[in-house]
Amino acid sequence: MSNLPNCPECNSEYTYENGPLLVCPECAHEWSPTEGAEDEGKRVWKDANGNVLQDGDTVTVIKDLKVKGASSPIKGGTKVKNIRLIEGDHNIDCKIDGFGAMELKSEFVRKA
Repeated sequence: MSNLPNCPECNSEYTYENGPLLVCPECAHEWSPTEGAEDEGKRVWKDANGNVLQDGDTVTVIKDLKVKGASSPIKGGTKVKNIRLIEGDHNIDCKIDGFGAMELKSEFVRKA
């Protein structure tokens, strides 16, 4: 039996080596065998452009975002200072002037 790890995406046990990469035949995910060992337990959040976000960063909203219960949307170009990264669907916790405390998705912001 193989000593290869299960797929990190679908947890399939049928992974195989293809050159320097490991491949999952069930979901077609490819990854480096050293990838998981270095970043074990570390979650990485990226903005819309692929830049890595960190706690305390300043970001800019890239498009108008409708807010439930608010009379106006958050306009594209709004700067948000001192973000906090959290787990979940909306992975940025922040305070926006004129709106108050909110959670945003990292895919709708870019690092300022």
